Amino acid sequence: MYCRNCGQPIDDNATVCQNCGAYQNKNPNVEDNGGIGWGLLGCCIPVAGLVLFLVWKDTKPRTAKAAGIGALVSVILGILYYLLVFVGALTFGLLS
Repeated sequence: MYCRNCGQPIDDNATVCQNCGAYQNKNPNVEDNGGIGWGLLGCCIPVAGLVLFLVWKDTKPRTAKAAGIGALVSVILGILYYLLVFVGALTFGLLS
């Protein structure tokens, strides 16, 4: 293994480079910006939003939350739509 800072060879189990003293992070940085795009995807495709929430809830909590909220909003809007259609049908006597 090589140091991420100075490029010198180091031990595979080393957490600090002996040459430059830089900390050696074994896990690469994961981008977790919680972008609105993931929320829109979750809103347009609620199943995808739910799956992304479940997959990313531990590694990317902000992004997972955005996708989950998008899916939740979509489901709530769908339920409200069907309730309005049902009430409208009852009001105009279409279900009698």
